[in-house]
Amino acid sequence: MAGARNAGSEAAAGARSGKRPPEPEPEEPSLLAPAPSLGDGSDSGLSDSDSEESVFSGLEDSGSDSSEDSAEGEDGPSSGEGHGVAEKTTGQQVQTAGTPSPKTEAARAQSDDEYMQDSSDEEDVRNTVGNVPLEWYDDFPHVGYDLDGRRIYKPVRTRDELDQFLDRMDDPEYWRTVQDRMTGHDIRLTDEQVALVQRLQRGQFGDVSFDPYEPAVDFFSGDLMIHPVTNRPADKRSFIPSLVEKEKVSRMVHAIKMGWLQPRRPRDPTPSFYDLWAQEDPNAVLGRHRMHVPAPKLALPGHSESYNPPPEYLLSEEERLAWEQQEPGERKLNFLPRRFPSLRAVPAYSRFIQERFERCLDLYLCPRQRKMRVNVDPEDLIPKLPRPRDLQPFPTCQALVYRGHGDLVRCLSISPGGQWLASGSDDGSVRLWEVATARCMKTVPVGGVVKSVAWNPHPTMCLVAVAVEDTVLLLNPALGDRLAVGSTDQLLDAFTPPEEPSLQPARWLEASEEERQAGLRLRIYHDKPVTQVTWHGRGDYMAVVLATQGHSQVLIHQLSRRRSQSPFRRSHGQVQCVAFHPARPFLFVASQRSVRLYHLLRQELTKKLLPNCKWVSSLAVHPAGDNLICGSYDSKLVWFDLDLSTKPYRVLRHHKKALRAVAFHPRYPLFASGSDDGSVIVCHGMVYNDLLQNPLLVPVKVLRGHTLTRDLGVLDVAFHPTQPWVFSSGADGTVRLFT
Repeated sequence: MAGARNAGSEAAAGARSGKRPPEPEPEEPSLLAPAPSLGDGSDSGLSDSDSEESVFSGLEDSGSDSSEDSAEGEDGPSSGEGHGVAEKTTGQQVQTAGTPSPKTEAARAQSDDEYMQDSSDEEDVRNTVGNVPLEWYDDFPHVGYDLDGRRIYKPVRTRDELDQFLDRMDDPEYWRTVQDRMTGHDIRLTDEQVALVQRLQRGQFGDVSFDPYEPAVDFFSGDLMIHPVTNRPADKRSFIPSLVEKEKVSRMVHAIKMGWLQPRRPRDPTPSFYDLWAQEDPNAVLGRHRMHVPAPKLALPGHSESYNPPPEYLLSEEERLAWEQQEPGERKLNFLPRRFPSLRAVPAYSRFIQERFERCLDLYLCPRQRKMRVNVDPEDLIPKLPRPRDLQPFPTCQALVYRGHGDLVRCLSISPGGQWLASGSDDGSVRLWEVATARCMKTVPVGGVVKSVAWNPHPTMCLVAVAVEDTVLLLNPALGDRLAVGSTDQLLDAFTPPEEPSLQPARWLEASEEERQAGLRLRIYHDKPVTQVTWHGRGDYMAVVLATQGHSQVLIHQLSRRRSQSPFRRSHGQVQCVAFHPARPFLFVASQRSVRLYHLLRQELTKKLLPNCKWVSSLAVHPAGDNLICGSYDSKLVWFDLDLSTKPYRVLRHHKKALRAVAFHPRYPLFASGSDDGSVIVCHGMVYNDLLQNPLLVPVKVLRGHTLTRDLGVLDVAFHPTQPWVFSSGADGTVRLFT
């Protein structure tokens, strides 16, 4: 009996938890049958009652013991095994005892049917945490608590994706296995549950027996019945006039007498039309349009539209052919004048419907009110600029051509006095010219492409810096004042090297005697090719730009101590060119997309200017130091006012091709730009001492003279230090002076 009770409770628990009960073994039905050898009628009745009690004994404790049984089944597997042994041994004994009675079999079948047809809504909710979100238990080993308050531990999941894939391939029932979020266990769905899910996915009702289209039951019949629905007596207020309604009626009567309430008049069904284009009075519908436009009038017919026009209005054959070849919108007349003997002979007008339709379009699309347009003179939108002849002096024509280089001239520089000119070319030479006569005074072969030439700006120094490949050459051209030439050599010879040479990014070497005869005094060797060299205003420092990546792109050399240093620790892009501030310890460094202003004494970044250009090519600083111009390869010239903003004050797009060089005049309010289109544009750029007045920028002259060679035009421009003259070097191998 104990085995039967346990089996019944387990079957009930399995049915309620949603699992399919295991199919009984063939010998288990004999478990409930009594031994027939126990013989008489009283014994048989006792055995029947005992068998019924054994069948239904599991129902009494199944609701409360199901969780305990499951917990015990999880905690100790030995109990289940013991029950199984007891059931098997008892079954064998009863089977040997004899066959079961039919009454017991009917009770067993009735109990099985009851379990199969169990439709109670109670589920075996083993987890008792209620509506607590299960995410709270993600970091704990258990997933909730059972009815006795004991923890329900999560199953140990050591299976990886490969094991899950093998299960999916091997297990034919894997598709109907789901995980219970309340307990963490895997549940295998029954056929009924799978059918329920499929019905819900198809949008059907969960209950199979539910008919959503069953005939409606009419609760109220349409037949008149003799008995009332309610036999409640009528109220007294239904016989007495209402005082509230009497007050409302009196108010309406008073309003009608005073004329406040007008009786409703029947509406006139005929539609009302009004002339849209009539001259309305102010009280009319369109009276609010103060400036009303009358309807466009039709042109009156002329002589050409007569059925018998004069001969001069009739077209000749040539005019008729020309009229037919014209577009309909270009014809003066939209018909051909014809002559008829009488008015009865005039046929129907073929364009009558089209002309009436166009007339309706004219009336419909014509504006009904005048719009006040702002009358702006286009001349007022153009800024008032002074005339160029009021801004003289500036260079206007070509005066001299300096010929002698065999290849394109990349760079040029003027001496501080304005008497001599130095130019560097791709033919491997530096030429020194006399400005006034265009005579070549000296040619210095340097053995490589000259990238940059810079004359020392100090008036008592006669020194030229030349950038050739990875070397900076310091030349003494020995031109001009002999005292300046001698003092320059004395200054260079007075240097005494230190006892312990320090580690420097460049090497300083003295020139040999043969090189000194050619004018060379010093060589400064670098690790990378040099692209630009420029002097500080006092003539002792010079900055060098190297064609390399990293923080060592810019080096500063001191001539008197022969010392080199790299001022930057990190790089902000490829440096294009650098320039010293004319009066303050500032250094302008132009990269491809920005211009940075560094304070050399404080060793800090002061400003970052954004030219809004794709690639900055050149840089020039105003002699006062408060303004800056940049040229770019996308044919823009950008003017910066350092006191105003870090954004451009003005962007000039006068050139058609890339800008190669820009320059300020040291004394006059002029600046120039040279481009690959072969032109030099001179602009007037007046900077006022009044900070409230913006600079005045006026282009005054376009200078041409260089011929395009290999798609290159003007490569460098420079102003004369004292005169309003501009020098330009080009790809055609010449240097030109415009005065």
